Amino acid sequence: MNFQEKLEQYAELTVRVGLNVQEGQVIAVQATVETLEFTRLVVRKAYEAGAKQVYVNYEDPVQTRIHYELAPDEAFQSYPEYIVRQRDEIIDTGGAFLWIDAEDPDLLAGIPAKRLSDFQKAAGKSLVRYRQAVGSDKVAWSIVAVPSPKWAAKVFPELTGEAQIEALWEAIFKTVRIGGGNAVAKWQEHMATLDKRAALLNAKRYSKLHYKSTGTDLTIELPEGHIWLTGAAKTPNGTPFIANMPTEEVYTVPLKQGVEGTVRNTKPFVYNGNVIDGFTLKFEQGQITEVSAEQNEELLKELVASDPGAAYLGEVALVPYHSPISDSGILFYNTLFDENASCHLAIGDSYPTCHEGAADLERGQLEAIGLNTSIVHEDFMIGNAELSIDGILPDGTVEAVFRNGDWAE
Repeated sequence: MNFQEKLEQYAELTVRVGLNVQEGQVIAVQATVETLEFTRLVVRKAYEAGAKQVYVNYEDPVQTRIHYELAPDEAFQSYPEYIVRQRDEIIDTGGAFLWIDAEDPDLLAGIPAKRLSDFQKAAGKSLVRYRQAVGSDKVAWSIVAVPSPKWAAKVFPELTGEAQIEALWEAIFKTVRIGGGNAVAKWQEHMATLDKRAALLNAKRYSKLHYKSTGTDLTIELPEGHIWLTGAAKTPNGTPFIANMPTEEVYTVPLKQGVEGTVRNTKPFVYNGNVIDGFTLKFEQGQITEVSAEQNEELLKELVASDPGAAYLGEVALVPYHSPISDSGILFYNTLFDENASCHLAIGDSYPTCHEGAADLERGQLEAIGLNTSIVHEDFMIGNAELSIDGILPDGTVEAVFRNGDWAE
């Protein structure tokens, strides 16, 4: 396949498998000006799939940087109401959301942490309904990525110019199984494998997971009604979609107050256009009580202080060390990819779909059954070739789940 054929297949995969666009549906696309060619292709594919209307909201990273540098402080303490209304309309009409990411990992490097934190808090408060809809799969949503020059330069500094872009395109194509036959069929096979792994974990009913690695000694209690899921989901009317492309994880929800010990990250964490790295978090009764980081410690502390729930975990995800993205040896500096190369946890909001009967509960009801709620949900990577995870059954029996970074069986 040549590049254009791969690009066409990627757009087709995004529309038909990721979002699974339905006849008469309204689609909201969030993209950047650096994704223009691919976004136009996605729009065409969406209309060909039967979409009624495709709205595209373009962001210019250069203008975003200027805004954070020069806007007054009060500009970061509120969130645009028109964005809230548009997202509410998509939810009310059974539409779908698509993000086309072209992240510059260093876009907002050097911006005061308080500005970033203030806007994160404002967005979180304004978009509570949207977060609930996405977190409980009330609407179809998906995230895909496209290279930008600065992102490609960060990932492939040994190359120059166009070679960097070409290398990142090829890496992305491989992660989404494009280039060697029918990508849709490959995705069906891949998701069947992940579904099988989730079914095995659901049959086990572990009450706790114990993580051990360099800098990590962490025990995570799982609520009695927890469910292990994959990236494949369904809307209330039964329409399947895949939220993250690529996806290699099986994940569930922790008990909010049931996390004890210390964990250290194993890959850089990109948050609000800044790289946070070399960090350790200490948990007591579920809450983060100590934070240290070699890079951007202040920003990490601001994140953990975003609201009361930001100091607790909302997701536990298992990814084998020898998985396609990890085996590529590429550090993407992008959570969409790096979280699918490594076991990871998420600070903040939990997914109600990961607990029996919780998908339709209100925020207070989720807290009552031990699920965390927050205005943030940020994944960070903790997997490596040393990681061991034990599953602890309700009767105290201990079983190997991961050994040397991979599934034990």
